[in-house]
Amino acid sequence: MRSDGRNLSLLPISGLRVTWFGHSSTLIEIDGVTVLTDPLWSERISPVNWAGPKRWYPPPIALANLPRVDIVVVSHDHYDHLDRGTIQAMKDWKNIFVVPLGVGADLESWGIPTDRIIELDWWQTAYIGTINIVSTPARHGSGRFSPNSNKTLWSGFALIGPHHRAYYSGDTGIFPALQDIGDQYGPFDVTLIEAGEYDADWPDSHLGPEMAVEVTRRVRGKVLIPVHWGLVSIAQHAWTEPVDRVLMAAAYTGTVVMTPRPGQSVEPALRLLQPTPVWWPHLDWRSTIARPVIATKQGDPTDRFAPITCPARFLPS
Repeated sequence: MRSDGRNLSLLPISGLRVTWFGHSSTLIEIDGVTVLTDPLWSERISPVNWAGPKRWYPPPIALANLPRVDIVVVSHDHYDHLDRGTIQAMKDWKNIFVVPLGVGADLESWGIPTDRIIELDWWQTAYIGTINIVSTPARHGSGRFSPNSNKTLWSGFALIGPHHRAYYSGDTGIFPALQDIGDQYGPFDVTLIEAGEYDADWPDSHLGPEMAVEVTRRVRGKVLIPVHWGLVSIAQHAWTEPVDRVLMAAAYTGTVVMTPRPGQSVEPALRLLQPTPVWWPHLDWRSTIARPVIATKQGDPTDRFAPITCPARFLPS
């Protein structure tokens, strides 16, 4: 779905609008402030332009066609979240970058002025415009194939406006402090939760679909928009599996989910007027019973999803 971005020239009716561009790149318009999360506009997830996972489709909206961006948040420095080409294209913009501790050095080396960079530790807050941005804990890691791996921080973000609240998980596994995020900063009008590119062999650094639904409950989210899927292949599952499993878990738990097409803008408060029907093909995928993602030292939070099975038409042949 390609767009020239004209629809974004109109202010959101409700004061909160989300546009998903694929993977973890979203534009969040909240109480008059525009926030871009983990922007990825390059053709490949890689430090070079000739190798690495390639995106399946061009950016739905060109960078130049985006409305004024006030804030860019970067959750961590893995290539699918901190994209050098995209950041360098923003060198002459006027936005502020909000990043975890240590990530600012990359931005500086790519030509971003230091007065446009704010680094935050977990639970620290930056006040920008009408909103507070809180760096929230995450269970993940960092590093770009270098001796400095895990020497920079990774985080999620809570966006707290005078009228609305949004939560972006970044990349994370499940962990107890998610409840604290909900208790301190929830309820959230919308949660953007990592739900794709997971594997049962690394369950502590990625959630998987069922845990994305569980995290929405823990942080007290009203509407879930699953992210970290639908753009590139960096895990061994069908590309539609994350969203199909999210919808199944959500139906079981009563969680409200919106699944916009890449490039589509939605307002959670107007979800009844802006339905997001299934736009992806029906492909075979593995259920949580066949391939559960179970984090260590967390008990087994997948127990509450044990009755979930996938319809026969989705079962692998």
